[in-house]
Amino acid sequence: MSIIIKEVTTKADLKRFVEFPFSIYHDNQNWIPPLLMDEYHTLRQEKNPAFEYCDAKYWLAYKDGQLAGRIAGIVNHRYIEKWGNKYARFGWVDFIDDAEVVQALFGTAEGWAKEQGMAGIHGPLGFTDMDHEGMLVEGFDELGTLAAIYNHPYYPRHLEKLGYKKDVDWVEFEVKVPKEIPEKADRVEKIVMQKTGVKVLNAKKAKDLLPYAHEMFEVLNSAFADIYAFVPLDEKQIKMYIKQYFTFIMPDYTKILLDANNKVAGFVIGMPSLSRALQKSKGRLFPFGFLHILKAIKKENKYIDLYLGAVRPDLQGKGADALLMTEMCRSAMKNGVVSAETNIELEENVKVQSHWKYFESRQHKRRRCYIKKW
Repeated sequence: MSIIIKEVTTKADLKRFVEFPFSIYHDNQNWIPPLLMDEYHTLRQEKNPAFEYCDAKYWLAYKDGQLAGRIAGIVNHRYIEKWGNKYARFGWVDFIDDAEVVQALFGTAEGWAKEQGMAGIHGPLGFTDMDHEGMLVEGFDELGTLAAIYNHPYYPRHLEKLGYKKDVDWVEFEVKVPKEIPEKADRVEKIVMQKTGVKVLNAKKAKDLLPYAHEMFEVLNSAFADIYAFVPLDEKQIKMYIKQYFTFIMPDYTKILLDANNKVAGFVIGMPSLSRALQKSKGRLFPFGFLHILKAIKKENKYIDLYLGAVRPDLQGKGADALLMTEMCRSAMKNGVVSAETNIELEENVKVQSHWKYFESRQHKRRRCYIKKW
C-alpha cells in the first residue's frame, strides 16, 4: 500500500487541507466544524500577520490515492527568542487510524523541523495562543466547542507509539449556573470592589466595548507573559483580532473591569454556544450558515462558552478574577443559561480553577501538548 506526502502549494491543496476533517468526523456527534472562513484566514500568509515571525508548511497524506491525513509544521521565531527552546510546532493534525499514515505525516514534519535547525517539535499548537491547541486525551464523549480541538481517541495512542511525551496538559470544566449567586461569591465581590477600587463596565451595546478593545489585548499580553509557550501579540495582530471578532461579542457575556483611572484591569469574554449551529452550517457562513449562527446568538441559548479572560498582573490574587466570574454568572442567570464551558485552563493554574469551587462543576475534558526531542 503506497503512501504519498504532498506539500500544500495551491489553493486547491489548501481547500483539501482545511476540509479534510469533514471526511473522518461526518458521523461524529461531538465534533464541531471550525469556522472555515477563519481557518483560511489563519493559514494564508497574506492574511495572517504571524507570518512576519513564523515559517510554516502544510502537508497532505494520501494512501492508495485517497486523502488520509494532514499536518502543519510551524517555526515561531519569537517563541524561540523568548523561551530559548528551539522547538518547531505541529498543528492542524488529523489522520485516519493507520500507523503508516501517521508515521509518514510526522516523519515529514519532524524532517522539516530538523532542516530548520530545531531540537524538537511540540503540539498541537498554532501560530499564536489565539489558535487551537492541545490534543484531546479525555472527554471524547463530550460535545466539543468552537474554541477547542476535538479528535478521535486513537490520535494520542499513535503519537505515543512514535515517542511523543506529555509536555503540558490543559483541563476543562462544565460549570452549572446556580439559581442564585453563592453567598461567599457575593461577599467576595463586594470586598474586592471596595479594596481595589475596580468597577464593572456597564456596556449596553457591542460598540460600547470597542474603545476598550486594544487595552484588553494589552492586559492579555501582560497577564499571559509567563503562560506556557505564550508569545505577545503585536500591533498588527491586535488590530486583526479586533476587526475579526469584536463585531460579534455580546455585552451580556463580555465583562470588563476598570480601575480608578478607567483603565482596563481585567476582562472575560463569553458567547452563547455555537456548537450545534456550526454542525448545522458545516462551518460555512454562506449561503445560509449564518442563519444558524445568528439564531444561536440571538435566540434563547441555554449554554455559553467562555473564550478568553485575563487580569492585570498587579490585581492577580486579589479576587478580581472571581469578581469577573460572579458578574458573568449574573448575566447567565438573567438569560436562563443552564451551564458554561470554561474551555482550556492549564492543569497547574489552580488560581483559575479555584473559581469553580463556589459552583457545581465537573472537570470533563483534558487535552495535551506533546513533545518529541532529538
